[in-house]
Amino acid sequence: MNFVSTLLGNPGFVPILFGLAAALTWGAGDFSGGIASKRTKALSVVIIAHAFSMVLLLAAAFLLREPFPPLAAWLWGGLAGLGGAIGLVLLYSALASGRMSVAAPVSALVAAAIPVAFAALTKGLPSPWVIAGFVLALAAIWLVSGGSRDFHLAELRLPLLAGLAFGFFFTTLHLASGESVIYPLIAVRIVSISSLLLFSLVTRQPVAPSRTSLFPILMSGLLDTLGNGLYALAAQLGRVDIAAVLGSLYPGATVLLAWFLLKEHINRQQVVGIAAALAAIVLITV
Repeated sequence: MNFVSTLLGNPGFVPILFGLAAALTWGAGDFSGGIASKRTKALSVVIIAHAFSMVLLLAAAFLLREPFPPLAAWLWGGLAGLGGAIGLVLLYSALASGRMSVAAPVSALVAAAIPVAFAALTKGLPSPWVIAGFVLALAAIWLVSGGSRDFHLAELRLPLLAGLAFGFFFTTLHLASGESVIYPLIAVRIVSISSLLLFSLVTRQPVAPSRTSLFPILMSGLLDTLGNGLYALAAQLGRVDIAAVLGSLYPGATVLLAWFLLKEHINRQQVVGIAAALAAIVLITV
């Protein structure tokens, strides 16, 4: 009880809570997107999910009447949308051409590392406990994702580039959401949808999804929108490195949902990774 009371009385716990919530919703969104991708093309899933996300964001902007942000927020949001779109295309290419057990953890590790480096340069290093939590969290990402130690350097090119793009997304979304949250996310969606539609035209891939995939696509769009908003709030209220590292624990939520709903097997390595993630959360929180 004393530990819980200390956390609740600590104003720094609020952004940590938002960062964890972002990981849970992103992980659930990826689970929904994965279900939809089994029924239709992955590119269709992302485009329709992002379009639904745009509708939700426009409705939220109308209902909440958030103050209109300056031009810089729109520009940073647009850059975040471009980084996110490029990251998705690179990640899906990596997943299709290589092993998921290498592509997923490598991209997540690099994506978390970029905001950590950015925060170290702009705000200085966090406490030793938090740094230890970062190291443990990065190890947890690899373990939970089923990361393999047997890989070739050629397999790392696309995952590394995807991770750089996602790290760019984390950092620029933080810069975009300094004074506003909803409108920068609208800018993210404008650019991501435009970029992905252009990509589908260039590659001549159809966008229309199958009817059976619509519900998981919409759930993916809803959860991804919530995750982006929670991450933006976490980075706005606290340190961007803490928000990004905690948010990058999202594979754990995906794995747990697959285990609970699809009865997929969780191996010993993933159990260790989940335990490491929990320990990392404690270290980052103290």
